[in-house]
Amino acid sequence: MTQHADDNALEQHAGVAELRLATGDPVPVPQNGAVVPQNGVAEDLPLDRNQAILQATKQVGSILKRKGHRFALAGSVAVYAHGGTQNLQHDVDFCFRPEDAEAVAETLREAGLPVYAPPEDWLLKASCLGQQVDLIFELAHQPVTTELLDRAEPLSVDSVFMPVLSPTDLVHSLLAAFSEHHCDFGAVLPIARTLREKVDWETVRRACGDQPMPDAFFYFLERLEVIPPRPKEEK
Repeated sequence: MTQHADDNALEQHAGVAELRLATGDPVPVPQNGAVVPQNGVAEDLPLDRNQAILQATKQVGSILKRKGHRFALAGSVAVYAHGGTQNLQHDVDFCFRPEDAEAVAETLREAGLPVYAPPEDWLLKASCLGQQVDLIFELAHQPVTTELLDRAEPLSVDSVFMPVLSPTDLVHSLLAAFSEHHCDFGAVLPIARTLREKVDWETVRRACGDQPMPDAFFYFLERLEVIPPRPKEEK
């Protein structure tokens, strides 16, 4: 679910190490959505799509935790972990620092999950239990930092604890990605409603600056009384 606007306009970032993920054949995932772990026992994909996404989230999160990787859950599952409804999107989103990309990819491949580098240079992609997993090291054109991961909150995701992006960082990542080419207010409005009491809105305003699309969304939120309006003298 996490968006990254103007993908084709991005240039390769010099600070991100070249990813070498082509070694070895990817582990095949059975057509019924099951994945065969290292112990050889197949796990069936739950029939409910939301449960399938949660199961994939828990499995990948547990793998990353066991290896001690720094990461945070993002996207619609992060909203769910913060108390949102179980209406999940089409994939699972994790974020981590650019310098950890190769180590994270190797850990997941060792666990039997296929990992590959797509044309976009701000994430990796993996597959778990038939679900797409986005491994993001750049949110809204900004590299994921240690400070952002330090602000993540350990929360239970369907009984498995893992670090989850803070509500403020989560909402900021969505608003900062708005542009002329990606401006789906309808998708972000329910998230803003759900998290409004947990978000430091002034911090988000300052972080977004005077960018026109986030500013328009703030106006939208104020008119719908999701957030209180700014005093006129502060505008």
